[in-house]
Amino acid sequence: MDKVYLNGRFLPAEQACVPITDRGLLFADSVYEVIPAYGGLPFRLEQHLARLRRSLAAIRMEDPLDDAHWRAIIAELCADADGEDLSIYIQITRGAYRARAHRIPEPVEPTVIAFASPITARDPRIAEQGITAITLADTRWARCDIKATTLLPNVLAQAEALESGADDAIFVRDGQAMEGTASNLFIVLDGLLITPPNSECLLPGITRDLVLELARDAGIAHAEAAIAESELRRAEEIWLTSSTREIAPVVQLDGQAVGDGRPGPCWRHMDGLFQAAKERIRLAARNRPAEETQDD
Repeated sequence: MDKVYLNGRFLPAEQACVPITDRGLLFADSVYEVIPAYGGLPFRLEQHLARLRRSLAAIRMEDPLDDAHWRAIIAELCADADGEDLSIYIQITRGAYRARAHRIPEPVEPTVIAFASPITARDPRIAEQGITAITLADTRWARCDIKATTLLPNVLAQAEALESGADDAIFVRDGQAMEGTASNLFIVLDGLLITPPNSECLLPGITRDLVLELARDAGIAHAEAAIAESELRRAEEIWLTSSTREIAPVVQLDGQAVGDGRPGPCWRHMDGLFQAAKERIRLAARNRPAEETQDD
């Protein structure tokens, strides 16, 4: 991360600072997005920006920038990447106020932050061996559909998973499996690919939506339906999906093997479809004239 976009300017990372009274710092009064850019092209940018604006509307804010501004910012952040895959982080806070107060004050200029980081290549062992997970009671607030920076419960759940020797945790609420600490949930049960429907209890995932589209196009039987904890435990396959994790196969849950304890055939099929979609974006990036505006 060499440079940061902050409130209209690109700055060296060490010079990008916000006031101590910024509400994002004091109250986590802010939302964020994480957008992969493969070969310098942002992945599903339109969908990511739509989710950003949905989150802003839910906390009573408007997007301070239009699509053209966001595209220009992301293009600048990708300009020096030399075709490297990047993760673009965007955060918008309610802004800095003169005094700390819980009540939402009259609007001031929001704080807008964006920067890029390299996407770490997937460890090949994940495709060969999968990951492990535990289940934890979902102690988060009731509006998990807002991509807000109020992530302490997620951080603590992931820490508990690591302390137990697992790679991640899956939240269970009222007997229903919801999602991972930073990912959406899929299972394969009796040959059917299932993911919980969008609701206020989980984040509407961009990668989740792509998996559903790929399943539809490939003729893979799938459904959006609630997943009971008992169904999670007898699933033939379990996946966790996110923009940076892509599709991770869970091969062990609470110390018990999922299926035969290896990434399953449905996951291998879907992962192949997903990797092909990524490669199409990289190919488009290599073939795109330099003067064209970067886009999805």
